Amino acid sequence: MITDQQMKLTLRLAAIYNILWGAWVVLFPNHFFELVGMEALNHPMIWQGMGMVIGVYGLGYWWASYNPLVHWPIITVGALGKLFGPSGFVFNYLTGQAPFEFFYTLITNDFIWWVPFGMILWRVHKEKNWSLS
Repeated sequence: MITDQQMKLTLRLAAIYNILWGAWVVLFPNHFFELVGMEALNHPMIWQGMGMVIGVYGLGYWWASYNPLVHWPIITVGALGKLFGPSGFVFNYLTGQAPFEFFYTLITNDFIWWVPFGMILWRVHKEKNWSLS
């Protein structure tokens, strides 16, 4: 089972990552597209808006790190985003609406957080003594 210190560290690392990623996208909206060889967006403010939202998630993770067992709804919202983001990508990729290069954002924004966030939420479930039925 994940310890209190591991939960705190995970959430603080997620917070720092999200804040930095969000700032990168807001301040340099075309940089990701240049890195992966994609054409820049016609309306970068949409991408910047996504960066702002992800950066704000970082603030939530930092606050949740003080007491994850109390602030579990913030972690749950983040975990859902980390599941729905890749699901949306797969749908849009398979229907030809998103290029494969967007997959690269899923690795660090979503996939690496699945296990630690899952472990935190499993601990919340056990500590709160909730049943799945």
